[in-house]
Amino acid sequence: MKSFYLKPKLFSVVKNYSGSQLTKDIIAGVIVAIIALPLSIALALASGVEPACGVYTAIFAGFIVSFLGGSRVQIAGPTAAFATIVAGVVATQGMDGLIIATILAGIMLVLMGVFKLGGLIKYIPYTITTGFTAGIAVTILVGQIKDFLGLQYAEGVKPIETLEKIEANIHAMGTFSWQALLVGVVCLAILIVYPKIEKRVPPSLIAVIVGVLMVKFIPGLDEGVFTIGELYSIPAGLPKFALSGMDISLTKIMAVVPDAFTIAILAAIESLLSCVVADGMVNSKHNPNAELVAQGAGNIASVLFGGIPATGAIARTAANAKNGGRTPIAGMVHAVVLFIVLLFLMPVAGLIPMPTIAAILFMVAYNMSEWREFLHTVKTAPKSDIAVLLVTFGLTVIFDLVVAIAVGMVLAAVLLMKRVSDESGVSSWKYDVEDDSDKLSVPANVRVFEINGPMFFGAADKLLDVNLKDYTTVLILRMRSMTAIDATAMNSLDHLADRCDKQGVKIILSHVNDQPLKAMKKSGFYKRIGAENIKPDITSALEYAKKI
Repeated sequence: MKSFYLKPKLFSVVKNYSGSQLTKDIIAGVIVAIIALPLSIALALASGVEPACGVYTAIFAGFIVSFLGGSRVQIAGPTAAFATIVAGVVATQGMDGLIIATILAGIMLVLMGVFKLGGLIKYIPYTITTGFTAGIAVTILVGQIKDFLGLQYAEGVKPIETLEKIEANIHAMGTFSWQALLVGVVCLAILIVYPKIEKRVPPSLIAVIVGVLMVKFIPGLDEGVFTIGELYSIPAGLPKFALSGMDISLTKIMAVVPDAFTIAILAAIESLLSCVVADGMVNSKHNPNAELVAQGAGNIASVLFGGIPATGAIARTAANAKNGGRTPIAGMVHAVVLFIVLLFLMPVAGLIPMPTIAAILFMVAYNMSEWREFLHTVKTAPKSDIAVLLVTFGLTVIFDLVVAIAVGMVLAAVLLMKRVSDESGVSSWKYDVEDDSDKLSVPANVRVFEINGPMFFGAADKLLDVNLKDYTTVLILRMRSMTAIDATAMNSLDHLADRCDKQGVKIILSHVNDQPLKAMKKSGFYKRIGAENIKPDITSALEYAKKI
């Protein structure tokens, strides 16, 4: 009996689960939780929400995605990819709008999994994912300059777009704080240098500890440095159920549908990319449709309990795999550890300096930018791919991810069609040609044309370039290299047949592949030509032409 296509990976791996693997999963889960705590807080702040929202996300989305997901080691939670999107939705639609948008996105993700759309990720070009990822990295970096330098915006100034933030930072340079810069530089140096010395303890944890100690014990340093607790409330205990007291209307729902679509698409892309990376690390194969269902359920649960949109986090997933995690138990342990921290230690997060958070996000932006791959693509890729990469990158920075992905996909599709169209063609034969080492003779009253590549609307006009001599009585169309045909090309083929009928020219088709043959039968062209005029190879087509 075929296994259920949405079966969670957890249910498969527990059959042969051992005590030694449980120990490894627990250790990996604890380490990932230590890494996730400061990152979750930092990413929540970058998203324009309260710091605890990031922890709620890592707990609820992290547990459900591990429990229901299609990957052995996927770790879900808040990610940098969502930061600018969430910040924009919160600024324009408020937290209520974000909750509605994320619930809608969660439903979309579940439906994508149910209808087996997990494989569609392969149709997103590498240049688009690289472009918008690098663009998001730039927006995060620009957004953290304010806290890294200790800048204070004038009252009422709340920039959303990247260019607005750059302008606001320039105007606020008069409020620069050397104390904030000092804390930020020290923490950034720790994040860069510490991993080269010691790999067992997460550098972000060391940076947080050092930042707190600097502000707490170095005289005068606290004057120019804001901490999380001074700017945000740090609730202790469990979050409230988000829908209680919410005013949900059709108008609000319609207003956030575009945002919901963006969240769903990005969650699918990031999660499945993370799964692919994880597969290579643990020699496994993920179930993309189960993963999409889990991401949908995880996102819904996250926002219902105070969180924000979540997706697979590549860095935390990699840390899980590197530290011995091999089953979804590790991801569930990571969520449980964060839950314990939420109950008993969350108020301590209020002591973390904002420049430390900025330094952590600088490193997140650097790591996610993949600038080496970006530059390599610019240097080595075809011009059309470079254009897609740069356009997607630029639009992500200047406008937003929705515009960037939409324009990038359209541009990539148009350039692909042009490339395919350039490779497709219809060429005339010479009167003596070699085919499989046999000399084939073409009678003077027979014209042979070879059709190369797929015939679709971008190349259909080339069929009309077939020219006939006054003495031509037979036209052979050799189709062994024509892999596919669409309705536009079929229409052009019909027009060619009309021209042949008027001039009394017989059409013979040679070596018609499966898809074109099906299209011809469906359109009626097969019946019009007649089965006797469709030959399996050029030799039989030429011999039949001689008889005619």
